[in-house]
Amino acid sequence: MKKWFVVMLFISLALFGTVIGFNLFKEQKIAEYLANQPVPVFPVTSIDLLNKEWTPTIEAIGFIEPKQGVTLKTQSNGVIDKISFESGQEVKLGDVLITLDSKVERATLAGTQARLPAASSKFKRYKDLYKKGSVSKEALDEAEANFLSLTADVASLEASIERRSIDAPFAGVVGLRNVFLGQYLQPGDEITRLEDVATMRLRFTVPQRDIAKIKLGQKIDIKVDSYPDSPFSGSITAIEPAVNFQSGLVQVQADIPNNHGQLRSGMFARASVILPPKEAQIVVPQIAITYTLYGDTVYVIKNDEKGDLRAYQRVVKSGSRQEDMVHILDGLSANEVIVTSGQIRLSNGAKVKVVENTALNSPATTPKL
Repeated sequence: MKKWFVVMLFISLALFGTVIGFNLFKEQKIAEYLANQPVPVFPVTSIDLLNKEWTPTIEAIGFIEPKQGVTLKTQSNGVIDKISFESGQEVKLGDVLITLDSKVERATLAGTQARLPAASSKFKRYKDLYKKGSVSKEALDEAEANFLSLTADVASLEASIERRSIDAPFAGVVGLRNVFLGQYLQPGDEITRLEDVATMRLRFTVPQRDIAKIKLGQKIDIKVDSYPDSPFSGSITAIEPAVNFQSGLVQVQADIPNNHGQLRSGMFARASVILPPKEAQIVVPQIAITYTLYGDTVYVIKNDEKGDLRAYQRVVKSGSRQEDMVHILDGLSANEVIVTSGQIRLSNGAKVKVVENTALNSPATTPKL
C-alpha cells in the first residue's frame, strides 16, 4: 500500500512539473518573440510650424434688421378709393400709397370754408366799429370767437382728409400688399410693410470683459446662411451705454451696406469684430489638437538618439478659432513639426512615418449632390 502511494505521488509531481515547465518555456519564447519583433511604425501627416500674423476676433450672433422699418396701418375707417403702389415697389418719401374715400369730409370742408370769409369780414368790421365806440366789447369778442372757431374747423377737416391718405414716411421698398381696391378698412388694419434696405443693421451682444476691445467705427465681418461664400462688411455705429447686470452683456449695433439688396431683415447672422492683428503667432489646424478633460494636447515629431522619428505628446494652451485654424497661446514654438492626422493611434514616444495625405485638404469648390 505504501509503495503504491509513493508511485502515485511521484507520477503526480512529474505531471505538475511538466506543466509548469511547459508554461515557463512558453512564456520565455513569447518574451523572446516580442523582444525581437520590430517596433511598429505609424503613418501620420504633419506640418512645419511658422510664425504667422493672427487677426483676433470677437465672435457674436444676431439678426439683421433694416435701418428703418414700419408696418403701415390706417388711422381712419373707410373704403379704399385708390391704391398707388404694387407689392415690392420702391417708393420715395411722401409718395401716396392708398387713399380712402373722403367725399363727405371734403363737402363739409367746402361748407365751412364758404362761411369763413363772412366771419373774417365781420370780425374786421367789428374791430373798426369798436375803436369808434359803435359796438360793445361783447359783440367784438363774439365775432372773433366765431371767426377763430371756423378757422379751427377748417384746419381740423383738412387734417382729417390728410389722415385718409397713407403716405410713405421714408424712402424704401414696400412688401406684399394686404389690401384691395374698394375694401373697407378699420383703424389698425395692416396695409403693407415698408423698409429702408439701402443700409441694414445688426444688433448683437458681447461680454463685458470685451468692452475695452470695441469702439465706434470698428470693422466687422458678417456671414449669413443664405450666402455662405459671400461675407459682408460693416462697422460699429452704436454701443449701449449700460451693461445688463443680469447677463453681463452689452448690446452693440453695426451698419452694413446693402448695395446688392441681398440682406433681408430677420436673417440670422454671425458677426466677427475685427481686432488689431498680432505678429509672429503660432497657428495650427484644429484637427491637430486632441481635446480632453485634462487639457489640449498635440503630438510633436522629433528624432530620437537613433535618428528615428517619434511623436511626443505635449500640452498646449489654445486660444480663439477662425474656421479650421486655432491660435496657440503657449506650448509650441516656430520650426517645430506636429502631427495633423493619424494621432488617434499614437502614444507618447510612438515611432511614426510622415506620409502625404490630401484627404484633409479643403476642395476648391463644394461638390454638388
